[in-house]
Amino acid sequence: MNIQRPPKITVVGSINMDLVVRCDRFARPGETITAHSSSEISGGKGANQAVAAALSGSNVRMIGRVGDDAFANTLLQNLQSHDIDCHGVSKTKDCPSGLAVVTVEASGQNAIMLVQGANGRVTPEDVDANRDAIETADVVLLQLEIPLDAVLATIKIAKQAGVRIVLDPAPVPPVWSDELLCVDLVCPNETEAAAITGRPVETIADAKEAARELHRRGCKNAVITLGDRGSVLYTNNTFHQFAADKITVVDTTAAGDAFAGALGVRWAETDDLVEAMRFASAAGAIAASRDGAQPSMGTRPMIEERLKF
Repeated sequence: MNIQRPPKITVVGSINMDLVVRCDRFARPGETITAHSSSEISGGKGANQAVAAALSGSNVRMIGRVGDDAFANTLLQNLQSHDIDCHGVSKTKDCPSGLAVVTVEASGQNAIMLVQGANGRVTPEDVDANRDAIETADVVLLQLEIPLDAVLATIKIAKQAGVRIVLDPAPVPPVWSDELLCVDLVCPNETEAAAITGRPVETIADAKEAARELHRRGCKNAVITLGDRGSVLYTNNTFHQFAADKITVVDTTAAGDAFAGALGVRWAETDDLVEAMRFASAAGAIAASRDGAQPSMGTRPMIEERLKF
């Protein structure tokens, strides 16, 4: 690909309002604890990846749904503030917008409860109505917080148009279909890779086997991210291992989304997955070292500066 203009990235996915609660530790079942703070932050894996891609230096179009509640306009205005084209985002009558309740403990780890809301109303017809945004993209970014039939419809259109597809397979559905692996790159974390392959992913060796298995089952390239142990890429029958950036973890909420968005952009720019992985790893590290989801994401100059370390 190796294009000389800003890449065109189309994101088909979820748009949520994140209600973030910070505490020393997670509450145990039946326990009440006192939290330090709460905040409302625009999120959703789809919207997060759209913002990450925009900050990384691309032109972004978003396809999805919001509700008709008080959050809807805030969510749209947030995307538009990042110069993201929202013509593909529909308002859904008599339906709340997607909502995520995110608990972040002092270590930076998070636990998330998700209410689909309008995200659950995204249909193949919505995707087809925005076919041009998919067919003219350099890369399409997908996640699994919208109905799978809409995801599969996107994959079909993009494949027919020869457009690269990056799938972040989260959350992993209760019943997995390998049709979802008919993509150019899949990038689960170790927990998601274990759920998809049915085998533990606890070591680098495990991650390599999981990546090979995902390739065998349909994807052209596979990345397994392992948090502070780095990541593994399987491409062209070759493994590449990447060490994690040395950071103080503050909040991992959107690190994976920052990684996926930046990876799609750099892959389109360079046609080099190894280079794209380095760029994406820097973007993920910046996000994990800062507070919030979208507010934690780094700009293109910040990512390039981190790559000098």
